[in-house]
Amino acid sequence: MTYIDLRSDTVTKPSKAMLEAMLTAKLGDDVFEEDPTINELQEKCAKLTGKQAALFVTTGVMGNQLAIKCHTIPGDEVIVESESHILNYETGSPAVISGVQLLAIKGEMGIMRADEIKKFVRTSEYYFPVTRLICLENTHNRAGGVIQPVEVIKDISEFSKESALKLHLDGARIFNAYVETGVSLREYADYFDSVSFCFSKGLGCPIGSILCGDKDFIEMARKWRKILGGGMRQSGILAAAAIYALDNNVERLKEDNDNAKFFANEISSLDGIDVDLRSVQTNIVIFSSTIFQKNVFMHKAKEKGLLISSGSYDNMRVVFHCDVSKTDAMKAVEIFKELIA
Repeated sequence: MTYIDLRSDTVTKPSKAMLEAMLTAKLGDDVFEEDPTINELQEKCAKLTGKQAALFVTTGVMGNQLAIKCHTIPGDEVIVESESHILNYETGSPAVISGVQLLAIKGEMGIMRADEIKKFVRTSEYYFPVTRLICLENTHNRAGGVIQPVEVIKDISEFSKESALKLHLDGARIFNAYVETGVSLREYADYFDSVSFCFSKGLGCPIGSILCGDKDFIEMARKWRKILGGGMRQSGILAAAAIYALDNNVERLKEDNDNAKFFANEISSLDGIDVDLRSVQTNIVIFSSTIFQKNVFMHKAKEKGLLISSGSYDNMRVVFHCDVSKTDAMKAVEIFKELIA
């Protein structure tokens, strides 16, 4: 059976043009900082974000965890949103790698605000951990691809500077936000001390993410990348895919966002499907069924040729990407109608 795979935007396969770019990439040893394609990608991403330097890493988790490691010291506390990727999907890495604890604040559809964050910053009593870092996620995965409003980011950035706190952006799907808002990556990044984003999601690459920040920060991150086993050699073959994606695949992300909105609008009218259309802002749709338990619904959908994934708690998730067409989205809607009927 041929499946419509809506489990994640990480399931994409490289296009022929991307594969050609990979096959013709100039290579060197990146541990020696001699891979010309890696260097080109890092320079390109530093320029895109307005940061001094950038570092290619294997995954978004590695990018986030290197940022936490380089911004903190053991015993510190890091403020995150309660449904954030860093808290829920990174296997306790902040405690294991950095020796820090996370303090979770419940946001509204994944959005924390400066006035609320202020209440949770520790005072100077010796028995408290030191609040050192705030992490935001844009777009917010478990909230359903919600975009962090730039005015909210600005307020948090101003507060973090006033309070001598560092601010990191988990921008795994930041380009999905850009194509909706017109706010450039450079403008988003200006508010943060460090930024990471993924090539292996909507941009369609087989692997890889990037971490951007000032030179000293990136040099420290390079050292810790090596310690964690992330120092790759002729990795320009992967960087070539990322360069191709940045040059060719960003604007087309609007198609994924539009397909998600079409799909969400269609299923929202079905009895037995609960979806909050306010949260459908980019390429992710979070929903639940009032008829079937989650695992039953997912199994029945698979039997009909549609792959979906767990969202959070009783919710399920579909994610639109470059290997899913508008026709596929329409077929997915028909499968939902059959299931509910």
